[in-house]
Amino acid sequence: MKEHVPGEDSQMSEMSGIFVEMPESVTATKGKDVTFVAKVDSSNLLRKPNMKWLKGKWLDLSSKAGKHLQFKEVYDRNTKIYTYEMNIIKVVDGDAGGYRCEVTSKDKCDICTFEVTVQAVQEEQQDNILEAFKRSGDAGEDAGDLDFSALLKKREKKHKEIAPEEVDVWDILKEAKACDYEKIAFEYGITDLRGMLTRLKKMKKKVEPKKSDAFLKKLDSAYSVDKGKRIQLTVELADSNAPIKWLKNGQEIKPSAKYVFESVGNKRTLTINKCNLSDDAAYECVVGEEKCFTEVFVKEPPITITKLLDDVHTVVGEKVEFEVEVSEEGANVKWMRDGVELNRETAGSKYRFKKDGKKHILIINEATQEDIGMYYVYTNGGESKAELEVEDKELEVLQNIADLTVKASEQAVFKCEVSDEKATGKWFKDGVEVQSSDRIKITHIGRIHKLAIDDVKPSDAGDYTFVPDGYALSLSAKLNFLEIKIDYVPRQDPPKIHLDTSATGNKNTITVVAGNKLRFDVEITGEPAPTVCWMKGAELVSEGEGRVRVEFNKTVSSFVIEGAEKGDEGCYSITVTNPAGEDKVELFVKIVDVPNSPENVKCTSVGEDYGTITWDPPAYDGGVPIKGYLLERKKVGSDRWTKLNFDVYESTTYEAKKMIEGVLYEMRVFAVNGIGISQASENSKPFMPIAPTSEPIRLSVDDVTDTTCALKWRPPERVGAGGIDGYIIEYCTEGSDLWVQANEEPLGNNQYRVKGLQVGEKMLFRVVALNIAGRSPPATLTQAVTIREIMEQPKIRLPRHLRTKLITLVGEKVNIVIPFQGKPRPVVTWYKDGVLLEDNTVGTRTSDVDSILFIRSSERAHSGKYTLSVQVENMSDSGDIDIQVVEKPGPPIDVHVTDVWGFNAGLDWKPPKDDGNCEIIGYTIQKADMKTKDWFTVYEHNRRPNCTVSDLVMGNEYSFRVFSENICGHSDDPGISKNTATVTKTGLAYNRPPFKDKDVNHSPKFTAPLVSRSVVAGYRTAISCAVRGYPKPKIVWMKNNMIIGEDPKFLMQNNQGVLTLNIRRPSMFDGGKYSCRAINDLGQDEVECKLEIRVVQEKGMEAKI
Repeated sequence: MKEHVPGEDSQMSEMSGIFVEMPESVTATKGKDVTFVAKVDSSNLLRKPNMKWLKGKWLDLSSKAGKHLQFKEVYDRNTKIYTYEMNIIKVVDGDAGGYRCEVTSKDKCDICTFEVTVQAVQEEQQDNILEAFKRSGDAGEDAGDLDFSALLKKREKKHKEIAPEEVDVWDILKEAKACDYEKIAFEYGITDLRGMLTRLKKMKKKVEPKKSDAFLKKLDSAYSVDKGKRIQLTVELADSNAPIKWLKNGQEIKPSAKYVFESVGNKRTLTINKCNLSDDAAYECVVGEEKCFTEVFVKEPPITITKLLDDVHTVVGEKVEFEVEVSEEGANVKWMRDGVELNRETAGSKYRFKKDGKKHILIINEATQEDIGMYYVYTNGGESKAELEVEDKELEVLQNIADLTVKASEQAVFKCEVSDEKATGKWFKDGVEVQSSDRIKITHIGRIHKLAIDDVKPSDAGDYTFVPDGYALSLSAKLNFLEIKIDYVPRQDPPKIHLDTSATGNKNTITVVAGNKLRFDVEITGEPAPTVCWMKGAELVSEGEGRVRVEFNKTVSSFVIEGAEKGDEGCYSITVTNPAGEDKVELFVKIVDVPNSPENVKCTSVGEDYGTITWDPPAYDGGVPIKGYLLERKKVGSDRWTKLNFDVYESTTYEAKKMIEGVLYEMRVFAVNGIGISQASENSKPFMPIAPTSEPIRLSVDDVTDTTCALKWRPPERVGAGGIDGYIIEYCTEGSDLWVQANEEPLGNNQYRVKGLQVGEKMLFRVVALNIAGRSPPATLTQAVTIREIMEQPKIRLPRHLRTKLITLVGEKVNIVIPFQGKPRPVVTWYKDGVLLEDNTVGTRTSDVDSILFIRSSERAHSGKYTLSVQVENMSDSGDIDIQVVEKPGPPIDVHVTDVWGFNAGLDWKPPKDDGNCEIIGYTIQKADMKTKDWFTVYEHNRRPNCTVSDLVMGNEYSFRVFSENICGHSDDPGISKNTATVTKTGLAYNRPPFKDKDVNHSPKFTAPLVSRSVVAGYRTAISCAVRGYPKPKIVWMKNNMIIGEDPKFLMQNNQGVLTLNIRRPSMFDGGKYSCRAINDLGQDEVECKLEIRVVQEKGMEAKI
């Protein structure tokens, strides 16, 4: 498939995701209508799309809607496709230019562009251009001079304003020194210094334009190409062997993969591949001493946002990242916070900006309360916003330090766990900070802080405290030193188990966290040394090795569980025996863990910006009571979860707020007990915050009968993203609170007739709107309605077009609808010419509010006066309709020639027998030479039954025929004359007058002057005038009295004496005085005008020069 190249064919816009059909660029004929159609698929959109039609970069065409611009919107419920139309009625030159249509819907947007080119109606003029010319004088068709004013556009006369005297800046620049150019340009508002110097150089040369000897076809004045596409610049040379150079901004271009030179015959082509913004420049083609110029404009497509910002909920001191993804790499975006722009100059060290391909990231190093607000990101094709919420950081104690009792030379370890891994702290003993040493070691690994004291001494006993830095929190515990004194008694002692479970809270119960290590030391006394046996139920616990084992050291027996599991929970016993006796103690080891995940998380109800979430507690609480829950939410399609609470929430029902209506969300819940936080629950089903609609409005009673009541109302003023699924109508007796639903299914339209009511009852009615969010507030009638038929006098409302005679053709269909009113239902009767209508070919059909008279194929016999009569009891009304069925008349009769004299013949006839049931409005007479038998019309719409035919040719014999005419047209057959008319020859001689040559030479003279104009900068404009003279005059265009050379910005045209100067994309520099001079050998003439350029600025202000 051949790649499209600008300059060869019009560009086609690529289809996008939202648009099903996009408007295409057109070339419109001036004065004709043109229509643009765009179709949008709303099946994947959360809200109704919003369409904007724009012209240029900023003009919203909706503000211009009227007779010239008309907009239309149609929605197809089956396909869910919106069709948008823009009609331009009677296109004018000002409608030319670039257009853009934008469609937005919540978090999606799409843009397409198209061009409108306006061309004049030239085809008819080119067929016979001389018919458009007028000749001066009244001497005849060939007399007088040619007048070209008919080719000029008719312009409205403008009241000429008296403008202050202007200074010609170019006269000042020509007389000034080069060192003063910059000062003068600043004083008179000239910003393009390079362009000023170029034009000033051309003005000083005063070189008149001449026909090129080197080029057969030059470059166009300008080219346009989309970024990333390729473009071809082509010229044709007079000499196919001539060398050629291509220049870009005055620098010669060398062949490369970017720039490709082609030579075919006398054609030379420069191809620019993968155009970017650096290729937007001025290009020259140089052949010998001659040059031709052009400009290439690279259009950059709008940058759209493909991934929107997500809201962020964090705590003080955390790092925050806002990430957005755009449609093109290397694009520029603008970040703003609460209306203030954020950039590298103003952000300082607080914000950092990062680009990663199509991703743009705003980084806040350490979030504070001052950073709370709305953050925006803008591109030239879209925008997105997100909210930052920052809460104070709170430190949670996951494991407190416990009191310790140790013996001499043993190790004492204080351990605690907090929620923040980055939190640091200090250890204190009796208020004095503890310093690290070879014997005392302080460690911090993740969330765990430890103080380990090796080879405990009596001086180490005391109160130990851990204080986290930056938090009003402290954790304390006590170290008890156990001093053992052994007195030798040379006698036997029964064994004794010294068990201390005071630290566990419950007697003989040991609690351990799953995954942690349990080491339980039991002191044993007795002489001789007793034998120790640990049992779990009836199972012996082995010594030495294994995950669950027993260790023995002198007088201490240690029970060890490595990595406690749920299965380790149970009753354990220790038995010690020696010859002096036995002792036994039973223990219960309880394994605690974080709870299981909560279950059955779901959204039970929603509102405009909130949703109610419920869940079931976890099936296993970890052996420790549940303290509460933590909740998180995210948007569907996003990976970022936002915390909803930092303090545990005790209930199993939570109302999530600050959500966006119409956006899908998911929720998950964590359970918290004294051990820690559970795994996240399964995500809830997606839900959307949607509010019920407001109440329906304008509820009123439309009609009442003996058993029914008809109601009508208008849709609610506020509908919201949920739309309307239907309406429920309810009624009750006055004084009762028992409302009865009238319709089983929600009603789709805005009117309903409640049936089955009792006669004479006073009833109250109300209407409720339904959508996915539930019922709206009801709209209730303020007063009760009495169910009783209301007597109403019959009245016929005859349509305006039936108040006059209705004329129709034979064979056509007649369908007349006549509305009437009256209660109870009137008795309807039709009459024709005062007699009851009984014609089988005329049908009638009557409803409660109108009556229809229809004739499938009308005949002349159906003509007459039809009367409709409606009657309610003794009251009646009637209306008359006159119908006249007509057809074409018959031919005239008795057509004959009554007399012939000179070159004239008298003709007479009688009216036709059949006038077609209507008046004869005239006759058409035709003649035919008996030699050729060709018929020519002599008279049309002749009212009388006779005429005189003149300008007959001598010596010829003529026959005549006559057509009769009525409002249906001419008769099918003519009446032909019974006799003929012969024009006899007579002696006539024609003396030709002598021919005189006319001198058509005269000096140039402008027949239409130049008209001063005021135009908007950047939009193509033209000034025109008309001149006549012979020999053909030479035309010179000037700006500020300086000749305009071969500048690609200007295009000069001469069409049969109509002179046009086209100015492409005028800027402030192009304003001034323009003049046109016509010169030939007999003299010269000149006209001039002023061109004012307006530059549109912010707030609707315009700068003028």
